[in-house]
Amino acid sequence: MARPTDNIRSSASITLSVWNAIFLREAVSRVSGGRAAWVWLLMEPVAHLSILLVVLSAIRHGITLGMDFALFLAIAILGYNLFRNAALRSMAAISANRALFAYRQVKPVDVVLVRAFLEGVIQLFVGLIMFAGMSLLGFDVLPYDPLTVMLVYVLFWLFGTGLGLVLSVGSTLIPEVGKVASLCFLPLYFVSGVMFSPVMLPPEVREWLLLNPIMQGLELARAAFSPGYTAVTGLDLGYVTAFAFVSFFFGLALHVRFARRLLMQ
Repeated sequence: MARPTDNIRSSASITLSVWNAIFLREAVSRVSGGRAAWVWLLMEPVAHLSILLVVLSAIRHGITLGMDFALFLAIAILGYNLFRNAALRSMAAISANRALFAYRQVKPVDVVLVRAFLEGVIQLFVGLIMFAGMSLLGFDVLPYDPLTVMLVYVLFWLFGTGLGLVLSVGSTLIPEVGKVASLCFLPLYFVSGVMFSPVMLPPEVREWLLLNPIMQGLELARAAFSPGYTAVTGLDLGYVTAFAFVSFFFGLALHVRFARRLLMQ
């Protein structure tokens, strides 16, 4: 005869079950959100890369960066999209899943973390398919230092998730925060070095822009892909790591602090 305690599940088991259910729900919603939504997941970065190649190839005046220009752009587009999508989609996770909070096992932080994880998985597959396609076209896409490349991309995801945790609290309590944050990602794109290398800039401008951890991360990823890449001096992986972990744990702390208010909004 089974004892009553045999049916008691641990907190970890309950949390994993909740995360699994939310992940499946989010994945189905993400892939079937519109007509051929899964195709657009791949076509968006490919179209982005193609447009930048056509426009920038005509105006870069033969500048040699030590690596193929298409690979230069692809590395940055994948890294920036990983950061941006994790942040923006996590920010909207609470409002999109408010009906789930009727179940006491589901907390706001759960839906934010699961949505960020799903975005990381999606971008991983998109990146693999994009680089595989470039390889078939004759590009050398095998990284010189694959461990550093993977570490930088994980930090991009962690930084985006941390920012998403912070913004999910801010935008839920103060809706204007979300609107302002969404607008800030456009100028951030232009100052993060997606379309250019900081070595092209005057030293006084370069010093200010390198305070941006996204730019440092993109440069570190490019240098790890190709030993011949002309990377700017002064890059610091620890700097990028600090931003990623501080934002992540600060976001978790905000969710703990405002857990009740997030449920009642």
